[in-house]
Amino acid sequence: MRYILTLLVVILFFSCSSEKQYQPFQSVTITPVFEDSVSIRAITYLDANTLAFAGSSGVYGTVDVNSQQVRSSIQTLDSITPSFRAVGKTTNDFFMLSVESPALLFKTGSQGKMELVYKEEGEGVFYDSLIFWDDRNGIAVGDTVDGCLSIIITRDGGNSWTKLPCDRLPEGIAGEGAFAASNSNIAVQGKQVWIGTTEGRVYHSADLGATWIIQQTPIIHEAPTQGIYSMDFYDENLGFAIGGDYTSPESSEKNKIITHDGGKTWQLIADGMVPGYKSCVQFVPNSQGKGLVAIGFAGISYSADGGENWKDLSGESFFTLRFLNDSIAYAAGRNRIARLVFQK
Repeated sequence: MRYILTLLVVILFFSCSSEKQYQPFQSVTITPVFEDSVSIRAITYLDANTLAFAGSSGVYGTVDVNSQQVRSSIQTLDSITPSFRAVGKTTNDFFMLSVESPALLFKTGSQGKMELVYKEEGEGVFYDSLIFWDDRNGIAVGDTVDGCLSIIITRDGGNSWTKLPCDRLPEGIAGEGAFAASNSNIAVQGKQVWIGTTEGRVYHSADLGATWIIQQTPIIHEAPTQGIYSMDFYDENLGFAIGGDYTSPESSEKNKIITHDGGKTWQLIADGMVPGYKSCVQFVPNSQGKGLVAIGFAGISYSADGGENWKDLSGESFFTLRFLNDSIAYAAGRNRIARLVFQK
């Protein structure tokens, strides 16, 4: 009887372990759902059924992820047709932020139209990314102006935004910015936020942006086209960042870094190995931090072991992606949005 019980326990253990083990992707099927003459670098899910996007020429809209129906519109302000590269959302509202001066931040309005909630003009103004911690606290980041990185924060759900003064931020480096490539050079977990910059530095706050520290990472950053383009955190400790040089997309030298301690230290990973330059990286949900997908104009790459080894899944070009669940994602790029289904 003791032998039988022991055998049953062993069988149950291995059965549970196999159920939890992450199963790697083998391929991806790509289906276009929106095609237009617009560059789209920013997407987010408003809920489990709706993908929102914003791009160049003032174009923004939604995709119903069940029917694939697309609704789009064009946002202007007086004679300005903004180019959007950052979006965000709360439970009730959608936000989109344009890049160059004047930087324009719009939110869902009560009358069915987008309303302007922040505007900034000036030399060097260029905003790159936007994200919310929760329904009240949000943050957007832009390039260095007057000696420090441009950071605006909301504490009232996005109705009003305040720019942090330079005396509340670490000293910037002349020309330091955050690539507006995929709305993913900023990541949040809990009350924490990490921002990756063109100088290969990571700005970190553990208190909703009240105080900040900087970590210099080993990612390549000698040229203006090099640095951190994208980062994602699986939890408060495990994070991954990717970049490189978009003018030398095949180069894979010092373009991938990983942290296991919440960004206190960063190490190079898969150095000199594929992939080269990518504009966006995202952890695969429910993958125990092992699954990573990185995309760029040179194609889609995938790692099943936390970034140690990678393989190319597709040569199709995209700028950004977000996972809907652990096997379906939506990606956006030049002139299109597509549904990506990953097969195991």
